[in-house]
Amino acid sequence: MKKHEVRAWIEEIGVIPVVHVRSPEDALFAVEAITQGGIPIAEITLTVPGAIKLISQLRKENPHIVGAGGVMDQAAARQSLDAGAQFLTSDGLHREVVEFAQLHELVVFPGALTPTEVITAWQGRCDFVKVVPCAQLGGETYIRSLRRMFPHLPLIAAGGINQQTASQYIVAGAVALGIGGELIPQDAIRGRQVDRTGVGELSGHNRPAR
Repeated sequence: MKKHEVRAWIEEIGVIPVVHVRSPEDALFAVEAITQGGIPIAEITLTVPGAIKLISQLRKENPHIVGAGGVMDQAAARQSLDAGAQFLTSDGLHREVVEFAQLHELVVFPGALTPTEVITAWQGRCDFVKVVPCAQLGGETYIRSLRRMFPHLPLIAAGGINQQTASQYIVAGAVALGIGGELIPQDAIRGRQVDRTGVGELSGHNRPAR
């Protein structure tokens, strides 16, 4: 899948489940829950033990769009690319990661928070700007304010978003949402309880209208 296709899928799906767990087994269960819920995308955070191997396995066995999260330097970006990651993201702006992604035709969306950080990230020619942590800084109201300042910027809202507040962020102008523990609770993962996850409520078919 080419870069523009991955970017289009992210916008179409509107939800990026963030897999941030303690073991590869938990990660595989989380991705299974995501699949059953109808969301064909997953971000594997590099803090997951064996994350690079897991990305490679998922790319071979699963039709998902699989990306790497928490990518903070070029070495991690290279490992993620070699494993088959189709997008790179982080919670801050790491210019060498953005430049690497551009060179290798990977979708990339660095994290930013203040208006200055948001515009700096966009000027670095990323595909999206991830506003994080969002809920802790005004939530959908903050996204709406950024959208008014930068109406041409594709913003991904992340941090503290859940099933109850998701639609508010989309209405406020976010093109997509990054959702982690609020989507797949840790106790549901430990108990292998797919029915206790909130993935189905946020699948592309149920995405709230703008």
